Amino acid sequence: MKPQDIIREKSSLWIFGYGSLVWKPDFAYRRSKVGHIKGYKRRFWHGDDFYRGDKEKPGRVVTLVEDEDACTWGVAYEVTGSQVEESLRYLNVREVEGGGYVTAMVEFIPREKGQGALSALVYIAASDNPIYLGPAPDREIAAQIAICRGSTGHNAEYLVRLADFMRLCCPEVQDEHLFAIEAALLDILRDCGGIKSPEPKSVLLAAV
Repeated sequence: MKPQDIIREKSSLWIFGYGSLVWKPDFAYRRSKVGHIKGYKRRFWHGDDFYRGDKEKPGRVVTLVEDEDACTWGVAYEVTGSQVEESLRYLNVREVEGGGYVTAMVEFIPREKGQGALSALVYIAASDNPIYLGPAPDREIAAQIAICRGSTGHNAEYLVRLADFMRLCCPEVQDEHLFAIEAALLDILRDCGGIKSPEPKSVLLAAV
């Protein structure tokens, strides 16, 4: 699905973010909603050799993997009018050209009660992507995240901000994959003497 095909005849569009978009969309939007999509699980299986890593040490960022029993929580942003084209142009550079993601349309279910499901655009990195890293043990993923840094900051910041979002906006949701990798990262940083407590702010100070 190409951006020009999405724009055609659309005066508004919802865009679902489940990674860095939950705290840093970097495009203008009309409103946002916290919620989830079904049929996908979030995994730190995609490589990043620019934003959170480099060519020698690619970082790990999240993508979506199909799983009919799973759901993934994040934020959907509504863009309207000229924001539609502007946001898609920006995301094409950030997610497609720079990150190797492709687009799909999914059903987004807002967390707020009484809100109906919405059709939303999402970016997904498939396993045939050249920088796709695939599954690995939690501690191995955490160890990789602990040493990687890219143009927008340390890979650990990406992980901690995502975990913080889930605790703040979706406190009833247990994202086992995300929290297990965060816990492994905290253990690694403690072993290295990088932090004195498991508070997220301390992790950021140690990692950045």
